[in-house]
Amino acid sequence: MISRRVLLFITLTTTATLFFMLGVWHAQNGDALDRETYAASLDAIRAEVRSELGRPHGDLLLPQGTSGRVETRAKEQPDLAPGAAARAKMVAQIKQELQSEMGLLPVNLLRNRRASFVELYSTDNLGKTNYGTAGYLGHGYFVTVKHGVVGLKGDDDRQPPRRIVSVKISCGGKENPAKVIDTGDAEVEVHSGAWAIIKTRELDLPPLHVDTSFAFDFAEPIFRLGNDYSKGIIPSSGYVGQRTPNNLVTCLTDGHPGVSGGGVLNNDGQLVGIPVGRMQGDYRFSFILPLRAEMFRKVPHLNN
Repeated sequence: MISRRVLLFITLTTTATLFFMLGVWHAQNGDALDRETYAASLDAIRAEVRSELGRPHGDLLLPQGTSGRVETRAKEQPDLAPGAAARAKMVAQIKQELQSEMGLLPVNLLRNRRASFVELYSTDNLGKTNYGTAGYLGHGYFVTVKHGVVGLKGDDDRQPPRRIVSVKISCGGKENPAKVIDTGDAEVEVHSGAWAIIKTRELDLPPLHVDTSFAFDFAEPIFRLGNDYSKGIIPSSGYVGQRTPNNLVTCLTDGHPGVSGGGVLNNDGQLVGIPVGRMQGDYRFSFILPLRAEMFRKVPHLNN
């Protein structure tokens, strides 16, 4: 007679074997289903690829190389002119902004303005010759500094008093006599009335564009042209300082002998002032006389 323990062991073993066989059968059926699904998907992909390969594509795509150049048909060629114009406009705007920020004046404009200034020479009754600069206003009129063409009371206490007896401008290697038309009320060199208008025959020079509204804001870039050391018209750049109690403006630019009466230009190349002097003992700081409408009261074409 079989004991209960042996019977229990046989029952457990048979049950475990049965479950194991059921698991194997289920796994095999699942794998078969997965393979059938995969095969069906693969067949569908192959069928789609064969369908696409058999379809003509000549009207949709054009072959092109890998150099980065896109080949298109002539009727689809885009118009590049607007893009080129936009780029040119952008470049011009950037240049203008850089010139403004850095205080730069276009070279061609600076050269053109240089041609508007001439060397000024005056001789006094003591036989002494002085030199300076004058800026052309057109129709034979020039603006310059008063002490370059008129003997001031603030000059040396000499007997007889100093008087200017001859005023000439040098243009194109030729000297042209000039006469004083109008002056300010200055009695000393560095003064708000230290300006003068002189006239000679009409010359073939580009006239300056006058701006009497320039604000002379602090650190504003400016350009000075003058008869530097009587070596010809030489440009220099600098920056505005501050206004003085006597209505002048200080600036950080050289004040070498001969630049008095020359021109101070803004970023647009317009005449906004004239140099009238420098800091005593220091050529790096100059005094500028801002232009005012009254300076041109006897210049007919600027007084309309």
